[in-house]
Amino acid sequence: MVTKFIENYAKLIVSVPEEVSVSKEIIEDNFAQITIKVNSVDIGKLIGKNGNMINALKTMANGCKAKDGISYKIQVVTD
Repeated sequence: MVTKFIENYAKLIVSVPEEVSVSKEIIEDNFAQITIKVNSVDIGKLIGKNGNMINALKTMANGCKAKDGISYKIQVVTD
């Protein structure tokens, strides 16, 4: 659920939405890492000024912890 939301949200923000891919890796029973791969020209847009955009995504992902009990770490990388 959270990965699909982040993927759809990221595609709305970036200039090259067809190059956005989101993957989820379970690290422990209650911890997962979400990796967002974007084009190098879009990394600044996804992070946002002073990190506001990525912090909003992190806040939303941490809100999902109440539902599924998993903590999420979000990482943004380029192709």
